[in-house]
Amino acid sequence: MKVLLLKDPKDKDSGPDPYIKELGSYSLEATLIPVLSFEFTSLDSLFEKLSHPECYGGLVFTSPRALEAIKICLKEKNKNEAWSKSLKQMWSMKPTYVVGKATASLVEEIGLIPQGEKAGNAEKLAEYICSREKPNSSALLFPCGALKREVLPTVLRGKGIPLESLTVYQTTQHPDLQESLSSYFSQQGIPASVAFFSPSGVKFCLQHIRKLSGDLINQVKFAAIGPSTAEALQGAGIAVSCTAGSPTPQDLAAAIHTALQPHNC
Repeated sequence: MKVLLLKDPKDKDSGPDPYIKELGSYSLEATLIPVLSFEFTSLDSLFEKLSHPECYGGLVFTSPRALEAIKICLKEKNKNEAWSKSLKQMWSMKPTYVVGKATASLVEEIGLIPQGEKAGNAEKLAEYICSREKPNSSALLFPCGALKREVLPTVLRGKGIPLESLTVYQTTQHPDLQESLSSYFSQQGIPASVAFFSPSGVKFCLQHIRKLSGDLINQVKFAAIGPSTAEALQGAGIAVSCTAGSPTPQDLAAAIHTALQPHNC
């Protein structure tokens, strides 16, 4: 059976994509179609804030893209030297809160130690942060996307924990999305399952999926990587067959495998 994954492929240098690999272990044939493009912004402001760790209580990352913004900054020789010489050590003495393994691994790549990666979503990470931070302490620096959800800031604000957000990337539709989807459906047919990885993915893809599936859309098992993506699908009138227990290849593959079993039809 075929599964369509609406996500960017993993960096080619790091081997096969783990989602394709995990689904393959269940004899499911998965294909990736990139959905989103990212435009990075305010990078000078980002590094200026990173240059003053004494002003902050720690860092918060809910997206790998925010770490990519930092890595772009660190490509500049003088900034990389400043980071390696002192900034990295100073930030390492403060907590770095993250959602998910992908974000955690990128935090490790820049030399910091992630906390809270098992939280799985922004709501649970907010609870984790509240259990460890004191009200009215130094603000946590939160590099984020323009489409960030307000759950985490709202929860922290309610507990008196200051959070300073900085938008470091904009999310747009991948330029090849429509053509890639049309090509997939014409060559592979309608997949048994379609997995969405973000509310933005739902926004940009669902209209095309509906058009290409036609009357057979009810046969498709729709999967979500997490609760916010599931909510976006439900809000668009799509019945969600499964949601990953945590945002990992193993959990999503297991959930899709279970949803595709005959007794779940």
